[in-house]
Amino acid sequence: MKNIGIIPSRYASTRFPGKPLVDIKGKTMIQRVYEQASKSKKLSKVVVATDDERIYNHVLSFGGTVLMTDIEHTNGTTRCNQVISLLESTGEYFDNIVNIQGDEPYINPKQIDSLVSLFDSEKVQIGTLAKKIVSKQELFDPNVVKVVLNNNNLAMYFSRHPVPMLRGIDENEWLNNFTFYKHIGIYGFRTDILKNIATMPIGKLEEAEKLEQLRWLENEISISVEITDIESIAIDTAEDLIKLETNY
Repeated sequence: MKNIGIIPSRYASTRFPGKPLVDIKGKTMIQRVYEQASKSKKLSKVVVATDDERIYNHVLSFGGTVLMTDIEHTNGTTRCNQVISLLESTGEYFDNIVNIQGDEPYINPKQIDSLVSLFDSEKVQIGTLAKKIVSKQELFDPNVVKVVLNNNNLAMYFSRHPVPMLRGIDENEWLNNFTFYKHIGIYGFRTDILKNIATMPIGKLEEAEKLEQLRWLENEISISVEITDIESIAIDTAEDLIKLETNY
């Protein structure tokens, strides 16, 4: 199987403009993400997908592979789909695509490999990762997306609210009575599935929770989940960057 890692990268972030080019101990965020992803043993190619010339030129400057994509994309999924179309137009084809978040400068390559391994099963359409929630703060933080799994580790639902509600149990005891998982926002897609979901209209559940993956579940596309114990740190704000530099 040929697998490609695509890193969507936008300059115009609402909460942190210019985030991909911010310096983190001598290297930009996008360079660190690219270099970490390139350490994966299961990716045949890694490419940055951007709509900004500053990012485009910077990736070229450190020897990375980058493609310019349309500015109209509203999410990384459709941007990844355009990259696949551009590559296929030149005769380059891939079986699976990994959408790698461009704001996780220390992403562990083992997470990428673990995700790609899901596609050893022909039944897997979309793959993603989840980690056990260990603190009440995470459990009730609406910015931490929770995922509910069935017995085959297929996602049943994603929510910003803790699901399920433990009826009759004090909230302080929820983690002692049930295993909750937080979603790690990296996705793998079979190429035909990516092309399919890229054209789907927004669904009611997605509109309610502002979670794109609910659109896929509404359309009966399965999402396989691999459990990881590796923490993933995303940089959404300048304050997050300060915390990161303190811990690394």
